Amino acid sequence: QVQLVESGGGSVQVGGSLRLSCVVFGYLVSSNCFGWFRQAPGKEREGVAIINWSGATTASDSVKGRFTISQDNAKNTLYLQMNSLKPEDAAMYYCAAHFSSRCALVQADFAYWGQGTQVTVSS
Repeated sequence: QVQLVESGGGSVQVGGSLRLSCVVFGYLVSSNCFGWFRQAPGKEREGVAIINWSGATTASDSVKGRFTISQDNAKNTLYLQMNSLKPEDAAMYYCAAHFSSRCALVQADFAYWGQGTQVTVSS
């Protein structure tokens, strides 16, 4: 059974940085598609970034150049490094995974989800 456990959220000032972690149990981060999604209050959940089995990454336009998704195969852990944080980045961040052949920033493709970690950005 696949289990995803996020950590690393917290409160940070505008312009600050945070690194989110997602420990994966039950499957290998090196072999599948993993991603980060976020949901702010009153808004729909949106894709942030994905990484596939070859290490190729895709980020949404809203975070490109500021957020970096990566994985540590030895620790079976996914990361999201978030720099230059803005108030609009405040949200619950979720780690997600799926094992089909396509790896795209499409929420409906992802079958496994963590419980989320909260990020607050204050000015």
